[in-house]
Amino acid sequence: MFSKFFAVCFLIVGSGLTACTTTSSDDPLAGYNHTMFDANAAVDQSLVEPFVKGYRDITPQPIRDGVHNVLDNLRAPTDLMNNVLQGKPDGAVQTVLRFVVNSTIGIAGLFDPATSMGIPLRTEDFGQTLAVWGAGNGAYVVLPFLGPSNVRDTTGLVVDVFSHPFAVVRYRGETLVQLTRFSVNAMDARTNAIDLIDNLQENSVDQYAAYRSLYEQSRADAIRDGELDVDDLPDFDEFDDE
Repeated sequence: MFSKFFAVCFLIVGSGLTACTTTSSDDPLAGYNHTMFDANAAVDQSLVEPFVKGYRDITPQPIRDGVHNVLDNLRAPTDLMNNVLQGKPDGAVQTVLRFVVNSTIGIAGLFDPATSMGIPLRTEDFGQTLAVWGAGNGAYVVLPFLGPSNVRDTTGLVVDVFSHPFAVVRYRGETLVQLTRFSVNAMDARTNAIDLIDNLQENSVDQYAAYRSLYEQSRADAIRDGELDVDDLPDFDEFDDE
């Protein structure tokens, strides 16, 4: 069921590939995107937001941190694969070291001693890998329940999901495990984004445009590993000529 859900998402995005290559519009799927954005917002406001705010209010911070740490630890295979594919040996080594330290000293990832030991989290996904390989964004698309994405990042998401050991290895209850992991990941991400989303809802004249802009900026920053894009800087030579 979990795999089928992502397959459906992939097919929805794939249906926009032709539009991406035949139109100069920067939002060729705008009609679908606005409809899905409104549907996602309705589900979030009526079900998801009340739940995650209740979870935040009744769950002590140390427990929430522990859940977040475990999720970070479980995504180590994905981070490792993409660090390798992007030609980042330092990131790959740090990912392995973090997993070993946090899985042992950190008690199955509940705690994060690796960070205090100077071993940073090097989160990478296949969408970023495709970007490093030269793939463009493709059309912007709003996925059911998952929200903002684009053709490249949705393709990357499918690869990350199907290449994770939880999806590759066959075992009893695998569907339940995948659904639980996905659900807890979504809850954790939405809980951490409560203040940001509330701020967007309160201060954005056009929420659709605000979400899209935030997504595109955050993905660009992730692809550059937080490094400054010198191509965006002004040409200072023109000032020297004056």
